[in-house]
Amino acid sequence: MFYREAGDFKTSYREDNQTFPIKFDRYRYYSVMFAAFAVVPFLINDYWVNAIFLPFLIYSIAAIGLNILTGYCGQVSLGTGGFMAVGAYGCYKLMTAFPEVSILIHVILAGGVTGMVCVLFGLPSLRIKGFYLAVATLAAQFFLVWLFNRVPWFYNYSASGQINAPERTIFGIAVTGPNTQAWATYLFCLVIVTVCALVARNLTRGMQGRQWMAIRDMDIAAEIIGVNPLKAKISAFAVSGFFVGIAGALLFAVYLGAAEAGDSFGITKSFLVLFMIIIGGLGSIFGSFAGAAFLVLLPVFLKNVLVGWLGWPTDMAAHLEFIIVGALIVIFLIAEPHGLAQLWRVAKEKLRLWPFPH
Repeated sequence: MFYREAGDFKTSYREDNQTFPIKFDRYRYYSVMFAAFAVVPFLINDYWVNAIFLPFLIYSIAAIGLNILTGYCGQVSLGTGGFMAVGAYGCYKLMTAFPEVSILIHVILAGGVTGMVCVLFGLPSLRIKGFYLAVATLAAQFFLVWLFNRVPWFYNYSASGQINAPERTIFGIAVTGPNTQAWATYLFCLVIVTVCALVARNLTRGMQGRQWMAIRDMDIAAEIIGVNPLKAKISAFAVSGFFVGIAGALLFAVYLGAAEAGDSFGITKSFLVLFMIIIGGLGSIFGSFAGAAFLVLLPVFLKNVLVGWLGWPTDMAAHLEFIIVGALIVIFLIAEPHGLAQLWRVAKEKLRLWPFPH
């Protein structure tokens, strides 16, 4: 009965257009943010951070970036793993070349570099779309992985071919390297995720977001009413690349600590992020978080239940995970193309009317 709009009056256009029009939603959002910043850091340990929280936060940024490109602008991309590799290797080169600069600046600059590379590979979208654009971005995935494996300059001529994150600190607290603490890496990623989500939410709700959605729905009609297809598509690739590059930089520097392009940023990474936005919901910032949470928690849940409780072999549990994810993708594409975000939206609409049927 408390999930109601009755008595929640709007007295300005700003209040009428806010992200959470219902007061209960705003309180819930503030409560979640307070718990994430002020409660969780005191309760987590290394296992919770490395198994759940860091992958969830980092993949959420990557899913937001791909959702802007595919969900909002309608440009299919299968090169997310390669673009994450650009962010990772860009961050590594900056960390080794300018050790006195803050790691936060390195992560942001790595996102900028990835945005420029993404724009370069996004230029074919002005002429091709659909399956052909997907193949073009897939070619970018393989080319970038090959480039980082074959050119020794990118990994500083290391004999192993890997890149290793040196230790860097923020306010004297290590956030990269072997001496990091769980709460420090968690808070570092959480701050970046929060800022990225706010920026993405405001972009998609503004004029730029409406241009992206007009191109997605019908690019010819969008051009007729005055939307510049060149500007809209290139800006979508740039913003998407920026977020994906930040995710790649964090995945390498904060989470993995060491990476190799073929193993850490292969084609499976691209499909993983794509599955996140399909299951979570295309064209939804909340769907990016929901899909990332689902695909991060699912392997942990299956491992604990099937291997820990039932005593199944690890490889059988891994194969069952593939079956479940594949089945869910088919089900969501057929039954609910807008994913978990739409289910959550429908549930909230029913709560607003409950106990009345209409």
